[in-house]
Formats: sequence, C-alpha cells, structure tokens
Amino acid sequence: MSYPRPLPLLQRLIAALALLMLVAGCTTAAPPESVLTVPAQPQKYAAIVVDASTGKTLFEVNSRSQRYPASLTKMMTLYMLFEAMESGRVTKQTRIPVSDHAASQPPTKLRFRRGETIDVDSAIRAMVVKSANDVAVAVGEYLGGGSEDQFAAMMTAKARSLGMTSTNFHNACGLPDDAQVTTARDMAVLGMALEKRFPQHFHYFSESDFMFRGKLVRGHNDMLGRVRGVDGIKTGYIRASGYNIVTSYNADGRHLIVVVMGAESARQRNDHVEALIQRSLAPMTANAGQPRLMYAGQQPSAAPLPGLPQADSALPGLPPQDSVTPAPALPGSPASDLPSADLATPTSPLLSTQ
Repeated sequence: MSYPRPLPLLQRLIAALALLMLVAGCTTAAPPESVLTVPAQPQKYAAIVVDASTGKTLFEVNSRSQRYPASLTKMMTLYMLFEAMESGRVTKQTRIPVSDHAASQPPTKLRFRRGETIDVDSAIRAMVVKSANDVAVAVGEYLGGGSEDQFAAMMTAKARSLGMTSTNFHNACGLPDDAQVTTARDMAVLGMALEKRFPQHFHYFSESDFMFRGKLVRGHNDMLGRVRGVDGIKTGYIRASGYNIVTSYNADGRHLIVVVMGAESARQRNDHVEALIQRSLAPMTANAGQPRLMYAGQQPSAAPLPGLPQADSALPGLPPQDSVTPAPALPGSPASDLPSADLATPTSPLLSTQ
C-alpha cells in the first residue's frame, strides 16, 4: 500500500512564500512620493542646485526661464571689479568717486554725496554686505569709463564669455529694469565662476557686517551662520523678482551652489534653500528624481498638482522639449523649461572641472 508523498506540497508552499516575499520586497522598496513646498508663485519661482565639484545638476525647476536678478546683479559688478584688481587697474586702496547719478540711487545705499569717494575694499564690502546701490553704480561708472551704460554692456559681454547665455544687464546694481534679466542657471554659473576664478576674494561673500565711518553696517544674508557649511554669497530683492539668493555650501567634502528665485519672503526663501541643501546631501532623496512641487497658495492633494507636467512631458501648450526654441520665456510668463539632466553638457558647459 502506497501513501502520497508530502514533498511536492511542501515545495509548492515554499515557492508561494518566496513569491509573496518578493512582491512585498518590491512594494516596500518603492519610495513614498516626494513633495517639496515652494515659497513662491509658479511664474516667479526658479531654482537649481549644482554640485560645484562636477558641474552636475542635482535639482532644478525653471532654471532656464528668465527672471529678474535684482541685487544678484552685483555679483557681476564684483566679478568685474575683481578682474580690475587682478589686472592691476585698481588696488584695494583706489578711491572711487561718487557721481551725482550714483548718489541719487534709491536704497539700499550708504547715502554718499556727489564728489565723495570710497576705497575699493570698502566698496566690495558695501556691495556684498549692504547691497549698496549707490556704491555699485559708482563702481560701474568708474570701470565703464564714466558711463554705467557702457559698464552694463561690458557686464553682458562678460556674462556671455562665462556661458551665461540668457542674461542681459542694463545697470550695475539690479534696480528695476524690464530688460535686465537672467536665469537661475546663469546665476549658478556666475556663483561658481566667482569662487573658482577669485578664491582669494571669496571671503568677502561670507561677511555679515563691516565697519564704515565708525558705524557697524549689518547685512541681509541670514543664511550665513544658520547652516553649517554655508559660506556665501548674495541675496537680492525687488518687487518684480521676489526674494532671490545664491548660496554656496562647502562642508564634509561636498560643495554645492544653490540658487532660489522668486520667494515671497526672505525667511521662506532661506527655509527653502536649507531644504534643498538637505535634500541634495541625503543619498536617498538625491537619487529619488524630481519631487512633486506644492507652490505658495496650493493645498496638499493626493492627486498631481493641476498643470504640473510629468517629468518626461512638455508643458501644456508647448511642443516637446527637443523642439522648443532656445530663447527662454520672458519674466512673469509661465515656466517654459523642463528639468535638464546636467548643466555641464558639451554644447553648454557650466565650468571646466579640470
């Protein structure tokens, strides 16, 4: 008399259990949906995070859409001044005269009068810390042969030579001008260029105050001292732009350049920069792809945000990305670019890493 062997049944049970474990493993391995709160309206917001060591983009939204730079403009004014120092045209002791035009600039300013002068070293600190418009215009006129317009043309030419393809300067300080535009990508390029080209001067961007005429002048960049590793560089604001910032993070072997444009307040902008730094430093979130964005005024929702395209789709009303013309959208218009894999491409280099 023979009895059925239990082995085949046992094998089937083991196989079923293994299949369940495999399915469970695949399910739990999928990360939860990432939601990033954006402190800005979609038509103003732009941001990018770049690994400054490699030029690789770690995060970006609207980074090639044109925005108003506001006082981020002064980064280029400073770049031109550092070049003049390097060439020997000026020294830290050179006195820069303040014209009537420079003295008449609206705040923020040091309130110079026509005919007064300021030394180059103090001028650098005034532009970095105080974001002084009168000083920026005085520097522009001095380097532009007496003409701020000529200096603005020189700034734009320098921007092109650095690979800032979508930036146009019309003044030296960043006060409102419809034709003065840039992109988050271009500001990242400029931030990296300043740090790489002029490491001996980059310490200015980490200063939060300075003494001038016996008084302590305090700055606007509250990111300094707030996040360990943040060592500069510049903030900016006009009503049309919202609150802008370019931030350098350099700690524990990681070097990031973070640009945020269009925030509704300085505090929200700083919180967002800190969130982007943390996201970029965390291995899991850094490799998780583009998060879902929740713009200012929008409520959390389980469904995708209205009007937000999928990562591989074109924006509504626009052709696919490979057929979009190179010219970015004008300021104030809807974002017209999609996430790019890497800024450091052969046709559009960010900066050489050699």
